Amino acid sequence: MPGITRVHANDTCRLVPSRFPSTGILDQVASPEDLPFLFELESWSNDRISAEFGILHRIPREEWVTGRAMSSVVMAAYCHPRPGGGRFNLDDRGAWYAGLDLDTAHAEVIYHRGVELDEIAVRDTRLEMRLYLANFDADFSDVRARTREHQPLHDPASYTASQAFARELLAQEANGVIYRSVRHASGECLACFRPRLVRNVRAGAHFEYRWSGRGRPLVRRMKG
Repeated sequence: MPGITRVHANDTCRLVPSRFPSTGILDQVASPEDLPFLFELESWSNDRISAEFGILHRIPREEWVTGRAMSSVVMAAYCHPRPGGGRFNLDDRGAWYAGLDLDTAHAEVIYHRGVELDEIAVRDTRLEMRLYLANFDADFSDVRARTREHQPLHDPASYTASQAFARELLAQEANGVIYRSVRHASGECLACFRPRLVRNVRAGAHFEYRWSGRGRPLVRRMKG
């Protein structure tokens, strides 16, 4: 198991497609215990609940974030994991991923969205992303050192080792991982396993990524 580092990080950067709203029902619900009554009152179908809350039922109720600004944004990271999972999560539970700086967040988005576009053979398109800033003050498993043990966790082509490692950490009730960005040479990222540790979330700028053929997209900060 890696060493533990107390991470004090303000203004960490997470970029999310703008089509996803920045407010939702969880912002208004005072406590997790109120949700079943809301579902009954609103006569929500199972499909509608699934679309809004994803795999919320798989997250322990004591970990839910409700009743504060951006609660829905935070919980969406855990309830709507990417198919196949990410570097430090599987597809049965998400995590809050963030770059410790904006350049790193951009590099991660450009890589992952570029892979998705290549898979569907799209070469000319644009994508709008919203920046979310968040603060952290918690203990994280630290795998940033360039050791032989940590090398598989930063494999640029495979998540096999890092996902198995994350499963062990979750079983030990770890808070998350701080690691070297694989897509930005000088950058660092964190993957937070616990929604309640994602603090002071606020919306930042909007960015447009415009791909024209292969290669890096043009990144433009949008006005307004």
